[in-house]
Amino acid sequence: MRKITYILLCVVCACVFTNCSRDIAYCHFVPVSSEQWHMDSVARFDFSIEDADADYQMILYLRHTDRFPYQNMWIYATEKETQDTIEFYLADDRGQWLGDKKHGFIEMPVLLEEKRHFADTGRYSLEIQHGMRDTLLRGVTDVGLEIRRNGKK
Repeated sequence: MRKITYILLCVVCACVFTNCSRDIAYCHFVPVSSEQWHMDSVARFDFSIEDADADYQMILYLRHTDRFPYQNMWIYATEKETQDTIEFYLADDRGQWLGDKKHGFIEMPVLLEEKRHFADTGRYSLEIQHGMRDTLLRGVTDVGLEIRRNGKK
């Protein structure tokens, strides 16, 4: 039953993201199996850029539950041969979650790039892995990527 509810929630979110804003060039979430993100598991996002004259905002979304054991998180974001290591906080100093609480999980947006310019139109790929010490990072339910068009450069 929980899996059906989850699938329906993903479909509704996809419809909302697609219908509400024409500026969203890409939005996709990758579910994490059994709320345990393995350190070798890669969330891969393949997307197309149709307007090389525009700048784009790239936002990573991490969905997690109260079972997530840490205040912060490290991720590796890899595009072609370039890898960035990014740290962000999921909870404040008192242990209060910083993201939006929705339907049993917390969704935390993380700005990856404010004004990303893609040199050409075509297919691109971004891979996300967690960079934590735990082999199995519990409490993570989904990893998402949203790319919004900012406008012409």
